[in-house]
Amino acid sequence: MVKHKGYKFRIYPTKEQEVLIAKTIGCSRFVFNHFLSKWDAAHEATGKGLSYDACSKDLPMLKQEFGWLTEVDSTAVQNSVKHLADAYKKFFKKDGSHPRFKSKRNPVQSYTANIQGKSQLPEVSIVGNTLKLPKLKWVRFANSRQVEGRILNATIRRTASGKYFVSLLVEHEISEMPKTGSSVGVDVGLKNFAILSNGTVYQNDRYFHTLEKKLAREQRKLSRRQRIALNKKVRLSEAKNYQKQKQKVARIHEKIANRRTDFLHKVSTEIVKNHDVIGIETLQVKNMQQNRKLSKSISEVSWSEFHRMLKYKAGWYGKTVVKVGKTFASSQLCSSCGHRHQDVKHLALREWTCPACGVHHDRDVNAGLNLKQEAERILAFSTVGTTGLA
Repeated sequence: MVKHKGYKFRIYPTKEQEVLIAKTIGCSRFVFNHFLSKWDAAHEATGKGLSYDACSKDLPMLKQEFGWLTEVDSTAVQNSVKHLADAYKKFFKKDGSHPRFKSKRNPVQSYTANIQGKSQLPEVSIVGNTLKLPKLKWVRFANSRQVEGRILNATIRRTASGKYFVSLLVEHEISEMPKTGSSVGVDVGLKNFAILSNGTVYQNDRYFHTLEKKLAREQRKLSRRQRIALNKKVRLSEAKNYQKQKQKVARIHEKIANRRTDFLHKVSTEIVKNHDVIGIETLQVKNMQQNRKLSKSISEVSWSEFHRMLKYKAGWYGKTVVKVGKTFASSQLCSSCGHRHQDVKHLALREWTCPACGVHHDRDVNAGLNLKQEAERILAFSTVGTTGLA
């Protein structure tokens, strides 16, 4: 089955390439903001917005007016218009917020360039540790894995820590994984990250917690250097000590994010590899974060990202993820007889005995079993594409 797949690599551009990347980012941002302003003005005047085609037709005139737009890759500028149209489409479908103007002060900046022609295979675009990118030509990169498939586009990103990365979107024939005949329920938590219905436990390594003290110390230094710069009436963009410390703080955040992402990929791949049907619960993470005592811990575990990984990897490899309804009381129900025990609402109760059938339960394993059974029930009475299937 042909699927889209992404590969992310760190790149090491030369000084000249860094200048061109900065120019391309700036031009893409300018075009996005220009048409966003026009789109809002048209909507306010007529009640209707613009369209991707209408903006694309105006793009050549805009390039004539601002000649420096022609110095960068044309597909990068074109893609910024497409991203705006897609953002509005999501907004009108109530699947996202209203598009906002892009700021050059945003710590993370990026642009997307198309790889032209159908002949752009990895063998053509990658030679050793160099990667051919539109307008930038050959860029040195950390070639950590083999790219398979036809490269469609490349997103070049500059992070808050000053590093450069490229994400390659490829079209690739992905083979399904062998069927195991196994079903599993996945209950996520704070004490342990994930507990499966078969008793497998994935520990919560708390990557943010391990570096929290160091991060707080460096952030205090950043605040002091900010005050010093402001007292001397120096712009923060020109305050060298402030900018150095800002990058140091960004590197700590980046380290936390990288460790967490690596952990989520390993766990999600292992679960998809070993099970054909995966039952997960529908979580209202934003509502759960209203609890001030638990909001930091909930943010740290990244449940939403974990569920997203499970879904797209299951789609790749021919497995099925079933989302169980948010009203399903997975923790309170006895997986043996179905009795609902209200006392289990309290998080402190980690083990309990069913008053109806007398079976002793571990709270999390029991929840996983209930999710597994409910997923199998939904799957038995549903077809692919109906509500309940992810």
